[in-house]
Amino acid sequence: MGFKCGIVGLPNVGKSTLFNALTETQAAQAANYPFCTIEPNVGQVAVPDARLDQLAKIAGSQKIIPTQLAFVDIAGLVRGASKGEGLGNQFLGNIREVDAVVHVLRCFENDDIQHVDNKIDPISDAETVETELMLSDLESLEKRVPAFQKKASTGDKESKIAASVLGQALDLLREGKPARLTVPNDADEERVFQQAQLLTSKPVLYVCNVDEGSAADGNAFSAKVFEKAKAEGANAVIVSAAIESELVGMDEAGRMEFLEEMGLHETGLARVIRSGYDLLHLITFFTVGPKEARAWTVHKGETAPQAAGVIHSDFEKGFIRAETIAFDDFINLGGESKCREAGKLRAEGKTYVVQDGDVMHFLHS
Repeated sequence: MGFKCGIVGLPNVGKSTLFNALTETQAAQAANYPFCTIEPNVGQVAVPDARLDQLAKIAGSQKIIPTQLAFVDIAGLVRGASKGEGLGNQFLGNIREVDAVVHVLRCFENDDIQHVDNKIDPISDAETVETELMLSDLESLEKRVPAFQKKASTGDKESKIAASVLGQALDLLREGKPARLTVPNDADEERVFQQAQLLTSKPVLYVCNVDEGSAADGNAFSAKVFEKAKAEGANAVIVSAAIESELVGMDEAGRMEFLEEMGLHETGLARVIRSGYDLLHLITFFTVGPKEARAWTVHKGETAPQAAGVIHSDFEKGFIRAETIAFDDFINLGGESKCREAGKLRAEGKTYVVQDGDVMHFLHS
């Protein structure tokens, strides 16, 4: 299981350039005018994880299969998008289908690249997009909540749940706050809230697209974005889309040399993925053998049967137990057989909560 991140922002902030660099494709047309992206572009990206190479080396695995994550390049939003301005509602619908919002903000000056508002102000840009998302959610809930309240008065249990949690979200939106600040009271409210697919319920990662010289430490523009993210409980990362574009096509040695010259230790992709994992509360477990070493993704807090279900639904249904080795034990002791001899291979049952880095083998009926 991977996760899907929608790349959003105003026109000409570097969304498509970043998408092309991250996915190492030119599927999205990175042109210097608004609305060059008409259909959302989706790119599957391998999640880099050095642990996978270490496991494969010890196990002598023939193949290495990383987990995947999807990026969706969504066209630039403008003021009035919630009312259909620009290519409005079409793109708001695309945002509704993603797990998290990667909000690209222009944090660089360049007279050759037009800004839709003719000024460089990433905080204003962020507020413009957020406002359009909130207006769309507000319009939706102002229609839906009264209907739920009416049905709830007849004693309908599901409508009572919806009226309560979505009513709370509506109150927040009327105050100019995003729906993600809603706090469901229980699992049923959480379920209904997630099913509502509100645009502002999505977790947000701000990506500060800076010039090459600011890629290592950021600049005054990105500093303001980090302050905003901290105040909201959101995440933020610094990326230079220009540098990421330069890295496309280089071999691993060339990439590392180039990054070192720029004062960087990893690619922007690695930073975005790590922040995205943290944002969505995701962790990685591994399956390792002579044929392949493979990474899989689950949500933090999920159990062994749920992890088995990521591999195949039948594994979850017929789950018996999970033979589990901690990553550090697998590496330090030198593989499965050594871990078994040392008593570091554990038989975990249905209630076991998967830990990041677990090496697992599932037994099922």
